[in-house]
Amino acid sequence: MSKKLEICGIGNGLIDLQYEVTDKDLEKLNLKKSQMKIVSEAEQKQLLEYLKDKTCHISSGGSAANTLIAFSKFGGVAGYKTVLGKDEFGDFYSKEFKEIGIELSANFIDEYPTGTCVVLITPDSERTMNTCLGATGQFNANHIDENLIIRSNWLYTEGYKLSSEKSAEAVIKSIEIAKKNYVKVAVTFSDVFITENFRSVLELIVKKSDFIFCNEQEAISFTQTSNIDEAVQELKRFVPNFAVTLGSKGSLIYWNNNIIKIPAIEVKAIDTTGAGDMFAAGILYGIVKGLDIEKAGKLAAYSAGKVVSQFGARLNEDHIEIKNMIINS
Repeated sequence: MSKKLEICGIGNGLIDLQYEVTDKDLEKLNLKKSQMKIVSEAEQKQLLEYLKDKTCHISSGGSAANTLIAFSKFGGVAGYKTVLGKDEFGDFYSKEFKEIGIELSANFIDEYPTGTCVVLITPDSERTMNTCLGATGQFNANHIDENLIIRSNWLYTEGYKLSSEKSAEAVIKSIEIAKKNYVKVAVTFSDVFITENFRSVLELIVKKSDFIFCNEQEAISFTQTSNIDEAVQELKRFVPNFAVTLGSKGSLIYWNNNIIKIPAIEVKAIDTTGAGDMFAAGILYGIVKGLDIEKAGKLAAYSAGKVVSQFGARLNEDHIEIKNMIINS
């Protein structure tokens, strides 16, 4: 069967609701800055009631979805598997993916609303997230789209899917389908919340992966080491290729048994939402298109830097212009 997709993603189908707040707001809401929490529908409703008078930026999202959106805007061909609610947010999500040009394979269910992620951005650019999974939290093995996987060159998934036992089982089964059909696998750790609470299942997936993405804190947490140098040495035992973002210190990529260091671009950080997702998009685009890995790293770093200098997980600048600038530099 001919490959029609360069990457298919499996991830949460969430509507991102982004708000600018103060530290005092977080105190009133009893939220810990920079924390990611899974909350109930009732808790999310209460939070949105508090925020009702603040300006909200709405976009379709989810970690893996953000990566594939950017990948597609760079010129890649992608598909995405998720579960949505039969509601206005589900319709919004579906229409936006169609406009972007991503092949969306979604199950729409009545029993739960489309998931939402409330992103609270403080003046120091830190993000605090309350996620109500809703419909996407119901993802299970029955929702797997085997055809989408086997028509792809790569399968990309997110650590967030491991927070539910049923969705974790579905991810594991999807990866098994991918490996049987010579589809390569890439995984992002997503959050320290995942490496700390779901490490055993994450390790199973990492050992089957061809490429992993993580930040410095996630790498140290997953490897149970005390510093990034030790973490890198441990990661080499688990997976053949990986990338670790280091914030203002740049990033490093382990590729074909070599470490490549990529400097960060100098920007004023406003909002870190989506930085890791954008970084993964740049690397994956470079790998899929056969770019030199250093070029891929520079595309990733530049794009991620631009994202943190604006509000929202979507890069406002022209992706094709940025891609061409990096490739031709």
